[in-house]
Amino acid sequence: MTEMVQPEILFAVGVLFFAYFIRGIAGFGSALISVPLLALSFPVSQVVPLIGLLDWLASVSQGLPNRRLIRWPDLLPLLPFTVLGVSAGLFLHTVLAPTNLLLALSIFIMLYAVYALLPFPPLHGGRWLAGPAGLLGGTVGALFGTGGPFYVIYLTLRHPDKTEFRTTIATIFVIDGLCRIVGFSLSGFYTLRIMTLFVGIIPVVALALWLGGRVHLRISHTAFVRLVSMILLGSGLALLVKALKM
Repeated sequence: MTEMVQPEILFAVGVLFFAYFIRGIAGFGSALISVPLLALSFPVSQVVPLIGLLDWLASVSQGLPNRRLIRWPDLLPLLPFTVLGVSAGLFLHTVLAPTNLLLALSIFIMLYAVYALLPFPPLHGGRWLAGPAGLLGGTVGALFGTGGPFYVIYLTLRHPDKTEFRTTIATIFVIDGLCRIVGFSLSGFYTLRIMTLFVGIIPVVALALWLGGRVHLRISHTAFVRLVSMILLGSGLALLVKALKM
């Protein structure tokens, strides 16, 4: 990335600021927004590990201050399946052509987002969904850096309020992200270049998260649900475009 010209730097900074502003409001969405857009200009092998570090830092900052609101009964069943999923994703990096998986993921995300935006009765899901959500979230997160929708869908079906949602999803990402960081580190993805970029972009991410957090305090629950659904729909479209170009 040292060969980036100025417009590419400005583009990357703008994408990251917007992505983490949305993350500050909703508690997720940064990777879903940033990875597909940054991958248009930069190698995925650099983008995904970098976003993994930034997301982990964002998750810590969002989860710790309100840790008393974490929905532990909904979170704990996810953990073993998430670890298993991350391990599977790191293995699949070496053996799987990802086009079909990415295509299926994008269609699933868009269908759920459309359902959430339409005036249907709300669905409710049991904690047994933690198994498939953790496994798929961990696997897809390790492959593409965008496994968050599975955690979001699972937690949405458990119907927390918006602050419980934001805090719990951040805590999920702390655990999921730490697993991925360890895996990426052991695989040699974190070069000096990636770490330099990580340190340099932290002030931009911190400002975006702070501004998004201010908006979060002023947004209604209905508007929050619609925002989450729109983010899922947009990310599904971005992933679909990416899958069709692969």
